[in-house]
Amino acid sequence: MPRQSASVRDKDGARLAEGVRQGDRLQLARAITLAEREDPRAPELLAALYPATGHAQIIGITGAPGTGKSTLVTALAQHLRAANQSVAIVAIDPTSPFTGGAILGDRVRMRALSGDAGVFIRSMATRGSLGGLSKTTGDVVTILDAAGFDRILVETVGVGQAEVEIATMAHTTLVVEAPGLGDEIQAIKAGILEIADILVVNKADRPGVDKTVQALEMMLALEPGGSRQVRHHGQLLQVNSPSRTHEEQAWRVKVLKTIASEDEGVAELVAQMDRHRQWLLSSGEWAVRERLRAAHTLESILRAELTRRIVARMPTDGLSDLVEAIRRRDTDPYHAAASLIASW
Repeated sequence: MPRQSASVRDKDGARLAEGVRQGDRLQLARAITLAEREDPRAPELLAALYPATGHAQIIGITGAPGTGKSTLVTALAQHLRAANQSVAIVAIDPTSPFTGGAILGDRVRMRALSGDAGVFIRSMATRGSLGGLSKTTGDVVTILDAAGFDRILVETVGVGQAEVEIATMAHTTLVVEAPGLGDEIQAIKAGILEIADILVVNKADRPGVDKTVQALEMMLALEPGGSRQVRHHGQLLQVNSPSRTHEEQAWRVKVLKTIASEDEGVAELVAQMDRHRQWLLSSGEWAVRERLRAAHTLESILRAELTRRIVARMPTDGLSDLVEAIRRRDTDPYHAAASLIASW
């Protein structure tokens, strides 16, 4: 098959970008596939779509496995649709470290949303990425934002205390707990609970719910001001953010109880999400979190591109020899990395 000219490809890209902006589901799915596969055409597409972004509220839903995140996401989407809000859902599933496969079962759990034209669901595999997200989740969120969705719900894999990447992407982060998952002292450990804008105790019909709520409220009492403090901790970029809001304006994290399978407490949760969005806009925190997200995105692009360029300039056997030298302890990884960078 003859290769298409650049002008033809550019026209196809323009049509694809326009289709996404118009909300065409077929074009939207095609664009997301390009981003997921890290297709060479994806950066230009994302660049074309970027000016149309910045309107959706990005809501992260994270927490330990077994807390009912998928059921809660389904219930949230149904309430948002009842309020005539369009909803996009990005559900992240873990990839097997042995086979590289993923079941993508979260989409199966959301059957109640099938057939609703105002809901778009995309399942993604982590593909070895840590932090509870896929490497291209940010690109997919950008595409969905450009497509005009009012709310974008990003459900992470079941994560542990240190996997908090969602906080660099979301405007509003829900951390979901459930009674009976273990020692309640886990609730006051540093890590995942510190990123919460809203704490949700799901499956609140289970024994021990009051104990779980008490432990979470104890953790909040220990936090200065009871508000989330998330900053960009990357080593590549050190970004100065505007000063925080005054103490009297700080967002107060609340603990809400839900039984998502019975639709109990979900309306109150949606109302709290709406209040948080209003606070973000009125306090100026929306811009702070957009700045954090931009810094994280820029750093990710720089890291990936620098790694790609260094590897591309080195012969495969040269890299293998260097790895073997590290294994034999003839050199160490730090000097090896420095030599690669110096040669580039």
